[in-house]
Amino acid sequence: MSAGGQRKKRVAVAMSGGVDSSVAAACLLEQGYEVIGLTMRLWSGEGGDAARRTCCATEDLDDARRVAQRLGIAFFVVDLEAEFRAAVVADFVATYAAGQTPNPCIRCNQRLKFTHLLKKAQALEAEFLATGHYAICTEGPSGPELWRGADRHKDQSYFLFTVTADQLRHLRFPLGAMTKEQTRLQAERFGLHLAHKGESQDLCFVPDGDTVAFLAQSGEGLFAPGPIVDRAGNPLGLHRGLGGYTIGQRKGLGVSSAAPLYVVAIEAVGNRLVVGPEDALWRKVLRVQEINWLGDEPLALQKRVQIQIRYAAEAQPGLLKPLGSQVAEVVFDTPQRAIAPGQACVFYAGDRVLGGGWIQPFGE
Repeated sequence: MSAGGQRKKRVAVAMSGGVDSSVAAACLLEQGYEVIGLTMRLWSGEGGDAARRTCCATEDLDDARRVAQRLGIAFFVVDLEAEFRAAVVADFVATYAAGQTPNPCIRCNQRLKFTHLLKKAQALEAEFLATGHYAICTEGPSGPELWRGADRHKDQSYFLFTVTADQLRHLRFPLGAMTKEQTRLQAERFGLHLAHKGESQDLCFVPDGDTVAFLAQSGEGLFAPGPIVDRAGNPLGLHRGLGGYTIGQRKGLGVSSAAPLYVVAIEAVGNRLVVGPEDALWRKVLRVQEINWLGDEPLALQKRVQIQIRYAAEAQPGLLKPLGSQVAEVVFDTPQRAIAPGQACVFYAGDRVLGGGWIQPFGE
């Protein structure tokens, strides 16, 4: 209860065991909220290099619990390992099997954090769920809006495009106006032991960073040898399995050529790896599917937008043309290099997220 006898507003914080979510919890507590910590248990697999930092490792759960004790807040571990394997890990393998490049962190947000964990927060009578993402949620004329975080080097709005407008009403991002350095300074001020804890580098279910080895164990048929061909279909050699290649890859192809060759297409049907010159990697047009729209209304007419096709890339200007309720064509002003089917494509109006979807394989 507050001094006036009124119950404090309760907020649940998704605590990953990192500095960001820990500071988010501390800030909300300082602002007068009743804070409870929720940590997802996602992966109990063994192995990995102890020197590498992954998300959701056992040490992260311990760090989250330690921070909760330091702050004096209630703390709950939510076991979602079965859901994680079915909704994220299986999707990761299946996407590679389809010759595409997955983004499991976005799928985890979409299918676990903002569904199962949000429901857990609401079951505990929390008014909203807060995370340590560097993004901003504001209330606009037509409802909640998602914007880039103030720190453009850490902005994570790209990873949040799948959140629905209804979910956004129940989410908060306390670090949206901060820089990473400011967050670390806040951690020091709050006396948190992980003020200078390193960033997670790898997927929690690939703790040693060896994605190829993980896929070899998990993806049946992903490493069946097949032909390497040029864009005309002429055979050039044999690949070791499509799971070991990415769009734009040059090294390790095992074929000789007078000019450098790059992976330009991965064709699951036919188990073919298509290679070509560097200029074959540049495209102006792509199609996006499974679009989630966060604008004022679903897109009905073509619109000039800024388009981001990978996290570590600047958004580029182009035209977004709707082809249906969840499908659209994107035409960039200038060609973009190594566009990877399966990756997220997010649309912005300035710094506001309008929506996004998943890049379709070319030719579909």
